[in-house]
Parts: sequence; C-alpha cells; structure tokens
Amino acid sequence: MRKGIVLLLLTLLSALTYSYTNHSDQDPYLLTDYSRLHPVKVKRIVKGQETEQLVQVVRDAAAQGLKVSIAGQRHSQGGHTYYKDAVVVDMTPFNRVLAIDAAARTVTVQAGATWADVQRSIQPYGLAIRTMQSQNIFTVGGSLSVNAHGRDIRNGSLIKSVLSYRLLMADGRILEVSRTSHSELFPLALGGYGLFGIILDVTLSLTDDEIYRLRVDTVSTEDYIDYFRQNVLGDPNIQMHLARVSVGPDHDLTDMYALNYEIAAETEQDPGLFRLRDNEQWVTPAKALFQLNRLSDAWKDTFWKMQLKVFQGQDGELISRNNAMRSDSDFMETQEPGWNDLLQEYFIPMDEYADFLRDFGSVLKRHEMNLLNITVRYVNKDDEAELSYATEDMFALVCLFRTPLSEQGQEKFGEGIQTVVNQVIAHGGTYYLPYAGYPTKAQLYAAYPKAETFFRLKRKYDPDELFYNGFYEQYGVN
Repeated sequence: MRKGIVLLLLTLLSALTYSYTNHSDQDPYLLTDYSRLHPVKVKRIVKGQETEQLVQVVRDAAAQGLKVSIAGQRHSQGGHTYYKDAVVVDMTPFNRVLAIDAAARTVTVQAGATWADVQRSIQPYGLAIRTMQSQNIFTVGGSLSVNAHGRDIRNGSLIKSVLSYRLLMADGRILEVSRTSHSELFPLALGGYGLFGIILDVTLSLTDDEIYRLRVDTVSTEDYIDYFRQNVLGDPNIQMHLARVSVGPDHDLTDMYALNYEIAAETEQDPGLFRLRDNEQWVTPAKALFQLNRLSDAWKDTFWKMQLKVFQGQDGELISRNNAMRSDSDFMETQEPGWNDLLQEYFIPMDEYADFLRDFGSVLKRHEMNLLNITVRYVNKDDEAELSYATEDMFALVCLFRTPLSEQGQEKFGEGIQTVVNQVIAHGGTYYLPYAGYPTKAQLYAAYPKAETFFRLKRKYDPDELFYNGFYEQYGVN
C-alpha cells in the first residue's frame, strides 16, 4: 500500500514537472509578472547595483520623460512591477545585509535581499523575523511595498516590524523615513506598491528564534471562530497559525484543519533544531498531491483526505521559528500554456467568517469558478498603513483559482471575482491589492475609503508621476 502511494506521488510529480514548464504562451521579448496576463514591451531593465547608480537612473528617466517601475521577484500579479515603455528597476542584485544589532534585535538590509538572505544572516544570533509571507523567496522591498502578512498571529502586518527605511524620491533625494522623520511618508510607501519611490534599505525589529511544537487540529468552518478565539488566540503559547478549508464537492467549504505552532517545553529546546532547512518538510509529496486538485473536482476530496493524513502525521513535531517560515516557493506554481493558478485574497471580520463562506460558496457555483485551495490566516488590526487591509482583527482567506488565460476565459473569471468582491464588501471586508486587478475602480474605493487620499499624496510627492505601473494606471489615474 505504502509503495503504491509513493509510486502515485512520483508519477504525479513527474507529470507536474513535465507539463508545467512550457512557457509557449509568453513572448520572450515582453515583460510580465507571475500572472502572465498583461505582457508589455518595456524601455529597458536596469539591475540595481549601488545607491549612486539608482539615483542616476531616476534622474535620467526624469530628464528623458520616462516612467520608472520597480521590481523584485515579480510575484505581484496586477502589473505593479512594470509598465509599457518604462524603465524597470530590478532590485534583486541590491541585496546586502548591512548591519545586525543582536542586542537591540534589529537588522538593516537592502531592499533586494530575500527573506532567506535575512534568515541566514540572523539565525546564528538566535534571532528570527517577526512577520513575512509564508515563503521566504520574496524580496524585503517587495514585501514592504505590499505590507505583507503571514503565519505569525502576535506581531501584525509587516509595517509593525519596520523601524525606518531609506526612500529614493522622484527628484533624486534620499530620505530617511520613520515614524518621527518624514512621518507622513512612513505609512504611504509601506504598502505603497512602488508609487512613492525606491525603498533602498530598511531597519527591521526582530524577535527570538524559538522551538515550536506543531499541533494539528480539525474543526468545522461553523465552529472555527470560537475555536480560534478560545484555543489559538486565547493560548499565549501559540505564536503562529494557519488553517485550510476543504474545497471538494463532498466537503464543500465545511471542513478545516489548523496548524498551530506552540512554544515547546524547555526540555525540548534542542540546539540542533535551529539549523536552517533547505526546504519545508514534506513539500515534495504535498506538491505532488496538489496536482490532484487540478485534475477534476472529484479528485479534490481525495486530495483533502490525503493532505490531512500528511499533516496529521506531523502532529507533535518540533520546528524552529525560522524553519517554520521557510516554505518551498514552488509548492503551487504551474506554467501550463494557456492556464494559470492565480491568487485572490479576502480579509473578513472574524464574526462574519462563517456567513461569508456560505455566500462565497454560492458565488463559486453560480460562476463555475475552479477554486483549488483556501488558506486561512489571522491578521491583527492595522491602523498605520494608509491602504490598510486589516481595518479590524480579520481572517485572511488566501484563495487559489485555476483559470484560463484566454480573453473569453478571463472575462468570465473576472465577472466571478467582481461578484465575490461585492460579497466581501457586504460583509465589511477588504481584498488584497497585490493580485490581478479584476475588481473595478469603484470596488477598490469602496473597500479602501482612504484610496483617494493615498493617490492624492502620491501626486504630492511625485507630481510628474515618474513612478508608475499598471496598478496605478488602472486605479489611481484621474
């Protein structure tokens, strides 16, 4: 039996590797992002190397009347990192860790560094990141630009970890921005989608690396709110949490399992556990199993049962905080020509969670939307970021959809997403802006009442609109 399962996993993984590496629907002379939706020809791509070079790039673009877009790993999916005929600044080579203050528990790092780079530098000091996405392959600057959040339930969105950052402005000046210096800019460029300038480097507050014991629970979607408040948020030993919702026809948005990371006992604090892993444990079989979701709706229930067994098998395992934040970046990636798996994310007030899921399920059926996965995280209320998505304590529903890239397929899918967003707004929620821009301009302003002020201040600090991207053109231009 075990041998048969292993052979099935290997077969699925082989099929996934073979079928999803062809990029034949992409023009190699065009630039796009993870979504592969709106490729455009850009003026040139400039790799960030030194501060003086970046200043000159900005000044030259301004003198030539060109637009500037800023890119990291280009996993934002709504044209945030490029624009037609623009100069695209690739920040990934600008990636040094500049300083670590172990006593103060801070790190200063250039914007192009990945979270993996940061983890490798701080782990020997017994330190860990407070907040980041569930994968560590993203650049720090990219994460700042979308004000990321993740598994941590105690430290809020990323803006709360930021002490200060240096920002290269449209006029070539470099400003040191913090809560006390150029304070109006502080909540704008953080979660500012590259529209206020180039974030050069940032000083972050860190926390201690710790050993956690993984606890795996099952719960119904109806009971999840009470379960989370009493058994997760109400337990000070639990530091990180995520949950997943069943999406198959036999368990249609009714069942959940939760992964809780609780501080292990002192006797379990094995120093060897702090060594950084190369990959998240079990990611290869989980990746292979996820291929079942793409085959048909019937396979989704099979996948749900199998993944639940995989994670229940990890119940009680010990893992360090840094390792719990090193999820494999390729877990859900697909490159099948003409198709893609695209993320959308919805932030729902805690008390609205179960009701929203019921309405969400009706929309999925009515619009025949192929939902592959829902991951649920908790996000603390954020009063700082101008475009805060967490207007109160909320559950974040990270939804992965399978969708055709054809014009007709995209039109139908977009109509479905807009209907979902209407339900989100009706339940007092918001949606995440880094993903493909299916929502209308009216929906963005309904979900983000401060958007008008945000875009007005963008033009105050960048009156010639030098920093520009597809997201700004779609939602911010008057």
